[in-house]
Amino acid sequence: MKTAIIIAIVAILGIFGYFLVAPNKWDKTFAKNPDVISHKVHFTNRYGVELIGDLYMPKNKPADKMPAIAVSGPFGAVKEQVSGRYAQEMASRGFITLAFDPSFTGESGGKIRDVASPDINTEDFSAAIDYLVTLPFVDENKIGMIGICGFGGFALNAAAMDTRVRATVTSTMYDMTRVSAHGYNDSMSAEELYAVRVEMNNQRTADAKSGKIAKSAPLPNPEDLTDDTPQFVRDYVNFYKTPLGYHKRSVGSQRGWNATSNLSLITMPILEYADTIKSAVLMIHGENAHSRYFSEDAYKKLTGDNKELLIIPGANHTDLYYKMDVIPFDKIESFMKANMK
Repeated sequence: MKTAIIIAIVAILGIFGYFLVAPNKWDKTFAKNPDVISHKVHFTNRYGVELIGDLYMPKNKPADKMPAIAVSGPFGAVKEQVSGRYAQEMASRGFITLAFDPSFTGESGGKIRDVASPDINTEDFSAAIDYLVTLPFVDENKIGMIGICGFGGFALNAAAMDTRVRATVTSTMYDMTRVSAHGYNDSMSAEELYAVRVEMNNQRTADAKSGKIAKSAPLPNPEDLTDDTPQFVRDYVNFYKTPLGYHKRSVGSQRGWNATSNLSLITMPILEYADTIKSAVLMIHGENAHSRYFSEDAYKKLTGDNKELLIIPGANHTDLYYKMDVIPFDKIESFMKANMK
């Protein structure tokens, strides 16, 4: 009898042990919402990389299974900066949310650090969904994604691949493959692109011979800005390099990316099949963002009658990282709920 009771308790813990884990020590760049609880979780993508995320849920969770959202981005950020902010807010609005560090960044695994991959980073979203659908309190038929900045592009690519997704929201989206291959506003010539390839492959040779991985230049520090520094770089510095958004594990706040990271981004365009997405998509961008054209052009590729483009008046690129009065959470909530039915 006693053994049977112990087995029953273990079974219950196996299903609901999540609720009994002590909450994370708060290490975020945004304020904690007392109506939301969060816990650190581990899961593995299909390439064997262990990913680390923060799972958020409302403190007063309803008895019914809940819709869930996988959240990641911006490019170079960690879950303690922007994706966690979005995840916590959406949890307060009735969703289970998972903000995760992509492969090779933050607390997630991967022996080589600070490198991006259009394939693996797309897979990271699907791996997050794999984790969410195993949770007993998640409705696996109501799954969404939020991708911010560069991970908006990867989220769209995941939406084209993963038919489990009911709704995708991109915020201040970058197409990292387009900007890597063509420069801002497609200003890079074919000769310039070839020179970039030569430079990065020469760096690969140097890395192979030295056994060390070179890094690209990091963002400048605030005191190093000059009159010639573009405004969008100033905006990045204001977020990543000041108490506003600085985090010790963030590529944007600390070191640069792997110097050869862009090689795969140059030759593997991630939005090639955006026109095949059948699920709902909401694209949000700032009116004054230097990156606005990425969302506008990607939106033109989308088909169907459940696609929306929302331009936020007066907002720049990084305003949608952290300004709670600018990020249209009411719209994101209503869009997700309407398309998760």
